[in-house]
Amino acid sequence: MTDHPKRAVILLSGGLDSATCLAIARDMGFECYALSVAYGQRHAAELNASRRVALALGAREHRLAQVELGQFGGSALTDANIAVPVEGSTAGIPVTYVPARNTVMLSMALAWAEVLGAWDIFVGVNAVDYSGYPDCRPEFIAAFEAMANLATKAGVEGTRITIHAPLIQLSKAEIIQRGTELGVDYGQTVSCYQADDDGRACGVCDACRLRRAGFEAAGLPDPTPYRQ
Repeated sequence: MTDHPKRAVILLSGGLDSATCLAIARDMGFECYALSVAYGQRHAAELNASRRVALALGAREHRLAQVELGQFGGSALTDANIAVPVEGSTAGIPVTYVPARNTVMLSMALAWAEVLGAWDIFVGVNAVDYSGYPDCRPEFIAAFEAMANLATKAGVEGTRITIHAPLIQLSKAEIIQRGTELGVDYGQTVSCYQADDDGRACGVCDACRLRRAGFEAAGLPDPTPYRQ
C-alpha cells in the first residue's frame, strides 16, 4: 500500500492537445507528473511552452527527456531538408509524421510511471481532427496498453496500467471547449510545426490550420501569436 495521491504521467508537448490532457488529468484528481520529450524537433518553442503549461496547470513535477529521433530523419519535423507542407492536407500520411514517435514517447512515460508508482498515463492523441498519423488511432493505444501490461514488473505482478487518450474521439473545437472549461490558457501553448524562437506560429502548416479552424468552430477567439 502507498499513501501518496493517485499519480499519473502526462505526455506534455507544449501544444494545445497535451495541455488539455494535463488539465483533464488534474480534474480527474490525479497528481500530475508531466513529461516532455526533446526528440530532435525543428524548434524548441514547444518545449519552452511545456514548461509554462506545466507550471500554470499545477503539475507536481515536470521533466524533459531526450531521445534523438532526428538522427534517423524521415520527417519534416526532424529533417531540415524536408519542407513542412503549407498547402493544406493531402491524401496519405503526411511528411510531418515522425516514425515511431508516439511509441517511443509512451515507452519513456511508461518507464517513469513504473518508477513513480503511477498506473495511469495520459497522451493527447486525436483520431478526428488530425493529420492521418497511424500512432494516433484507438487501435494503437489499445495495443500499447496491452504491451505495457505484459512488459513491466508492475503489470506482471498484477497492477493494471491504463493508457488514457481522452481526446481521441473529440473534434478540435470540442477539445478547445473542454480545455477552456478547465482553465487552460491556450495563449501559452505552441502547436505550429515551424514556430519561430518566440513561439509565433506560421499560420499555414497543417497544425496551424487545424488549430485556427478549431477556435473558429468553438466560437472562441484564437489567442495564437502569428508571424506576419
